[in-house]
Amino acid sequence: MDGQSLPPEFGRAAEGFRRYLEAERARSAHTVRAYMSDVESLLGFAAQEGTTDLRSVDLGTLRRWLGAQSESGMARSTLARRAATARSFTKWALREELIQSDPALRLQAPKRSKSLPGVLHQRQISRVVDELDAAAAEGDPLSLRNRAMVELLYATGIRVGELTGLDVDDVDPDRRTLRVLGKGNKERTVPFGVPAAVALDDWLRRGRPALVVSLSGPALFLGQRGKRVDPRQVRSVVGTLLEALGDTAATGPHALRHSAATHLLDGGADLRAVQEILGHSSLATTQIYTHVSVERLRNSYRQAHPRA
Repeated sequence: MDGQSLPPEFGRAAEGFRRYLEAERARSAHTVRAYMSDVESLLGFAAQEGTTDLRSVDLGTLRRWLGAQSESGMARSTLARRAATARSFTKWALREELIQSDPALRLQAPKRSKSLPGVLHQRQISRVVDELDAAAAEGDPLSLRNRAMVELLYATGIRVGELTGLDVDDVDPDRRTLRVLGKGNKERTVPFGVPAAVALDDWLRRGRPALVVSLSGPALFLGQRGKRVDPRQVRSVVGTLLEALGDTAATGPHALRHSAATHLLDGGADLRAVQEILGHSSLATTQIYTHVSVERLRNSYRQAHPRA
């Protein structure tokens, strides 16, 4: 059930929450869509139970909503995310005085599984880059763009929304740094290496001028029609490249972010430096990559040591 088919009070609440996410929380369009999908699922479930008053959505409603999805086979990670969304929504609704108490304060959901994020081996990164280099050698503007985007995603570990939000002036080619606007409109400076610099230079000299139109504005990366590239286009490009590898569970641009962080730590980078590069507000978020590195060390040990 989408926002338009919800009972009027629920629809107004959902739209108010959307505006809050966009204006006050400065969430990306992709994140807002995910939040709204969860909220509309919750309110749609409550409506199907016969509830049309937001104040009647209680802890039991929330538990039955999650329980129904658990029985349908929904992944624990998705259930945990939906519970978190419900808590954010009811906290906002209480602040806006749409409800008198917060029913989600005691809401629990299955803990996220502690599976490690998908990480590409350096040889797999090399295969992806070789494929991109071969395509870019022919001078096709989109191939030059794709190579620059992937090189930059891996070199910097930035999020896909941060990549698509970049303007030409955000690149400092002399210092080889990016000015990145991250979550919550927090700005940070991220370095990148020579391969990414070369790919960016090729794109800016030979690729972007072939696609630029009057509506392009300052956008660094452009789509086929000259407008700012969309995150979905980036996900499609990266997803196709990783799928072609055939020997990895890693999918999408976030795999390049995971890989960048893990390879930095494998190479001896300081954890706090990696936190700054990734734009994590909490060091605890960055620490998951130390577990990835330890697991990779264990695997190498098992394969190489005669008495492992």
